[in-house]
Amino acid sequence: RSRGIYLLPNLFTLGVLFCGFFAIVQAMNGRFEVGCIAIFIAMVLDGMDGRVARWTNTQSEFGAQFDSIADMVAFGAAPALMAYTWVLKDIQLFGLGWIGAFIYCAGAGIRLARFNANIAVVDKRYFQGLPSPSGAAVLAGFVWVLVDFGFSPREYAWLAWVAWVVAVFAGFTMVSNVPFWSFKELNWKKRVPLWVILAAVVAISVVASRPSLVLFALIMTYAVSGYVMWAMGHRVRSVLPED
Repeated sequence: RSRGIYLLPNLFTLGVLFCGFFAIVQAMNGRFEVGCIAIFIAMVLDGMDGRVARWTNTQSEFGAQFDSIADMVAFGAAPALMAYTWVLKDIQLFGLGWIGAFIYCAGAGIRLARFNANIAVVDKRYFQGLPSPSGAAVLAGFVWVLVDFGFSPREYAWLAWVAWVVAVFAGFTMVSNVPFWSFKELNWKKRVPLWVILAAVVAISVVASRPSLVLFALIMTYAVSGYVMWAMGHRVRSVLPED
């Protein structure tokens, strides 16, 4: 039984890795919408593996390293390849197309490494820089919403440059010191009033009405919120490991 519980969080991580690989395959075959959906599914699975490990007390060094590798595939390589294959490859000026994709991919890798190194010495209320799953959602969500609304790079040449700006923005935001709320202060075990459940139902209905647009709007709001918090004076402070 203990082995089964230990395996459970790593199964979620394996799902993240699979979704990332699946998204890469879909991008190579021109099925960008399916690939973007796979990246968003990977976000959900990535949010569950750590919680399952903590709830079952099955954290391990192997799990942490495996999680980083899966995250790099799903939230680093997959969105970068998705954006490059869809539109960034059309920017031939000084190789800016692949440079933009590389900036994003490198930013995701550096963000993951810094998170692992600083996990015990920073304020847990805030993320230091945009989390890599959110960065992936920014870039993949941008591709998804435009594909969903029928925008084609062949018809709109400006799409390549806008995608380049989005990729570079996400890449640099991930390695910045801008604070982003981690939501770790929320008590998910606490009882909530009925209106919270009703609000959740309404929220799900709104997302279901046009998933690509609503999810992209939500993730962009979160990506911008960090800069608003930074402008208001919020900073990610270091804390002692025992704190």
